[in-house]
Parts: sequence; structure tokens; C-alpha cells
Amino acid sequence: MSVVEIRQEESWEDICSLQDLVPGSGSCALVQGRQLAIFYLPSEEPALYALSNRDPIGMADVMSRGILGSIGGDLVITSPLFKQHYSLTSGACLEQPEYALDTFCIREVDGKVQVLATTG
Repeated sequence: MSVVEIRQEESWEDICSLQDLVPGSGSCALVQGRQLAIFYLPSEEPALYALSNRDPIGMADVMSRGILGSIGGDLVITSPLFKQHYSLTSGACLEQPEYALDTFCIREVDGKVQVLATTG
């Protein structure tokens, strides 16, 4: 019996230009069939954050419409459905730790916003 190793390769996928994003707000992007909530906070370091757009409690794709803020120095997005707060850096739900949003690597290169995608 032979074993076939399937390797996944990482690649950065352009999703929009930085000018397409509204500072201090969320946008939704479809990446490899999955909705991502993209947040642009130009006064923060880093300035870009990418999380799953699906609220894990309400089971709806709405996180990009949430309210941005901070709790205890941690940047958060508030779900527009049931008002839980999720960390922009870790995706963890502050009120209910059994829930979390997936986080994604995101960057800006030459004015283009890119998300790290896995292919293969």
C-alpha cells in the first residue's frame, strides 16, 4: 500500500482595493465560496482584520454589519443579532467562550487587500 501525500499550498488572494473599504466599518467578501467580514481600522496596528461573516449563535452571515468597539483594550465586533462581542484578533466570543469566529490572515500590498487562501 502506498501513501499519497496531499500538500496544500498557501497563496494570497486579492479581494479588493484598499480604497474600496470604508474606514471604521465592515465589508463582506466572498473568498473560495466563504463569506468573510473585513474590517478596516486605519488608526490601529494592524489596520485590517478578517473574520468569518457567519454569526455562530444566530447562524446568519451578518458580522460585517456589526458595531466596532473595544472592551478592556481588546478590539471587538458586536454581533448585530444577539449583541455578543467577538475579538477582532482572536475571534473569541467574550460572553460565551464556547463560540468563536474563524480568523484569517489579511494584508495590504500596493493598495490591494489580500487574504491568505489555501489551495490544493
